[in-house]
Amino acid sequence: MAISRRHFLKGLAASSAAALIGQSLLVRTAEAAVTAEGSWKMAGSHWGAFKALVKGGVVSEVKAFELDKHPTDMLNGIKGLIYNPSRIRYPMARLDWLKNRENSDRTQRGDNRFVRLTWDEALDLFHEELERTQTQYGPWALYAGATGWRQTGQFHSCGSHMQRGVNLHGNFVSKVGDYSTGAGQVIMPYVLGSTEVYDQGTSWPLILEHTKTLVLWANDPFKNLQVGWNCETHQSYGYLEQLKAKIADGSIKVVSVDPVQTKTQAYLGCEQLYINPQSDVAFMLAIAHTLYKEELYDKSFLGTYTLGFEPFIDYVLGKTEDKVERTPEWAAAICGIEADRIREFARQLASDRTQLMFGWAIQRQQHGEQPYWAGAVIAAMLGQIGLPGGGISYAHHYSSIGVPATGASAPGGFPRNLDPGKKPLHDNNDFKGASRIIPVARWIDCLLEPGGKIQYNGGDVTFPDVKMCIFSGCNPWHHHQDHNRMKQAFRKLETVVTIDYSWNATCRFSDLVLPACTQFERNDIDIYGSYAKRGLLAMHKLVDPLFHSRSDFDIFTGLCRRFGRHEEYTQGKDERQWLAQLYNECKAANDGSYPMPEFDEFWEQGYVDFGEGSTWVRHADFREDPEVNAVGTPSGFIEISSRKIGNYGYEDCKSHPIWMEKTERSHGGPGSDQYPLWLQSVHPDQRLHSQMCESDEYRATYAVQGREPVYLSPADAEARGISDGDLVRVFNGRGQLLAGARVSDRFPSGVIRIHEGAWYGPTDAGIGALDTYGDPNTLTLDVGTSRLAQAPSANTCLVEIEKFTGTVPAVTSFGGPDMVEI
Repeated sequence: MAISRRHFLKGLAASSAAALIGQSLLVRTAEAAVTAEGSWKMAGSHWGAFKALVKGGVVSEVKAFELDKHPTDMLNGIKGLIYNPSRIRYPMARLDWLKNRENSDRTQRGDNRFVRLTWDEALDLFHEELERTQTQYGPWALYAGATGWRQTGQFHSCGSHMQRGVNLHGNFVSKVGDYSTGAGQVIMPYVLGSTEVYDQGTSWPLILEHTKTLVLWANDPFKNLQVGWNCETHQSYGYLEQLKAKIADGSIKVVSVDPVQTKTQAYLGCEQLYINPQSDVAFMLAIAHTLYKEELYDKSFLGTYTLGFEPFIDYVLGKTEDKVERTPEWAAAICGIEADRIREFARQLASDRTQLMFGWAIQRQQHGEQPYWAGAVIAAMLGQIGLPGGGISYAHHYSSIGVPATGASAPGGFPRNLDPGKKPLHDNNDFKGASRIIPVARWIDCLLEPGGKIQYNGGDVTFPDVKMCIFSGCNPWHHHQDHNRMKQAFRKLETVVTIDYSWNATCRFSDLVLPACTQFERNDIDIYGSYAKRGLLAMHKLVDPLFHSRSDFDIFTGLCRRFGRHEEYTQGKDERQWLAQLYNECKAANDGSYPMPEFDEFWEQGYVDFGEGSTWVRHADFREDPEVNAVGTPSGFIEISSRKIGNYGYEDCKSHPIWMEKTERSHGGPGSDQYPLWLQSVHPDQRLHSQMCESDEYRATYAVQGREPVYLSPADAEARGISDGDLVRVFNGRGQLLAGARVSDRFPSGVIRIHEGAWYGPTDAGIGALDTYGDPNTLTLDVGTSRLAQAPSANTCLVEIEKFTGTVPAVTSFGGPDMVEI
């Protein structure tokens, strides 16, 4: 019998977790104690370590791990993540694709009509499509390189399992870079010699001891440190508490340079220096002008540790072709900060020990390479790079970077590459002249323009003619821009396969969907603290996989069995044996420095503590001896100007930092006459990107009329007749969405915010359809930052907003598919 979407959701809403899933699918695990009180089990997540009370095979309570003194409220969403109506229950295939395969009507992709399959049927189809793609076309036709935040755990990391499984079958197109730091990780090796964005920073105790002025530049650590790449410790919050006290007693001055009063600024009670959106580089150039003119810069440091200052300062002084001097008066008209305040700020930076801390959002805009580069130039002019409490950081808001690290070795993971000496079943490396690696944010360009060419980081990329895509736990329909353009691109694909645990938009726009279990339904181990390496955590399986879901390990073992490579895939080991091997390798690496018990003892106790770490100063070794400890730039020195980049000849990324106007910019910039509001789509406060948006009860704590909040100023709300709590339409020429208005005086006129990660839920599969929940990537601009990085420019985005009138559509983002029979 066909089941309508309405009846499917109604049935879920009316059932408890146990009744919903059925006792046959809630069998108690072997580890669970058979008592009336249930058993407490250790587990880990991006949101922190916790213990879960399991009763009758159901998670009934979650509490923070006792070592976590600052647990995030998001732990309250864990149960809703496991038990939510968006869980993928069975293997599913899109109706018309199942009937016609590569000849299906692709305009129906996204209409959410799916047919239930058995696992054997689904894995047979998966294998058949891999085989057809490799033999009918070749490796250039398969894109299996997309990866994302995945669930925590060293063994069950979904991207590793997907790529090892697919690698055993044949080669494929992969990606380089990521959406979080795409511009920064390309530009910074030219400037400071490493990506910086994923590098350990100066330890917080040294910052608290030595820093006199701390600048949080587009940086909101109090919000963003709730999550981590591995299991997060939240130790940074203890240092933020100390920072708050030092601000109060006047020993440290903190300035937040941001258009918005951030959560961190509100917590610390520090100063906010308002700046017009996307105008940071103009402000920085004027700072450099002041430091130079007033001789506040460190000539000795520039002469000893840097190259290329002269061409840069000639540009600032107007001695280059355009003859424009970048004075504070010139910058004030762009950035909205008065000229005298710019001078005052520059003097403050030079007056004592200054630590600059940049966030990631300002490099996710057109020319996003420039603010990071210009920030490094300011830090070099101040001459404090390599000093405790001075210099520059690009990551103190991420995974508790800055917490003193133990130096302990972390466990390895499941190997994503083939074993030494092994080759794939289809060992075809002929990509027909196309590139086998493409910048991650340009993959939609690749689908739309096969054979097209772009410049990237000093080379050329030729787009392959991709026919099939595979995604595992990365949800590209969250992280890519301009969803209507994505719809057009997806209509060119013959087959899309997605492996995930919840029915997100990527599943809706796929042809074959395989249900993975959550990280709480299998066993794993994880490092406790990505950078601090505070300890090692046992992630005990809390419940058996719900519905028909399986672990990624089981899914790809089954796939590889279909072409006879399953033993090579598993290396003859099951989950328990893999965990023991990864643990024992870690134990051996830490032998003599960090004693670890035998695996069985560790597994029973659930945690190994490596203790407190040691303090460290970023770039101190380079400062001590720049020749012996050269940075990784072409010259070995900090490059204020880059001859190598200059030789590329890019008009949108020249040999030193410059100010370039954006395609869209508010406050009098291009496009603001039609769409006057700048849309800021920053990392969410109550999710990890799109993870946990499906947690119904937790989502209800912040949603407005069941929609994602849009934050706007009282002035902008009043001008449009909008009140707090109203349903509003946010739109531009690329798309439209519904959201719930939150009027807040922490937002200035001309600036609105919708947190990224809101689940996309269009009214239908058509181009231009209204998004019913509030995904900002319905509206964002899909262009590269520059020819250098080709990274996403999501924060170059102007919109308009109006009170919604008419019949309100239901939210379509959550729940399962419309199941049909054939």
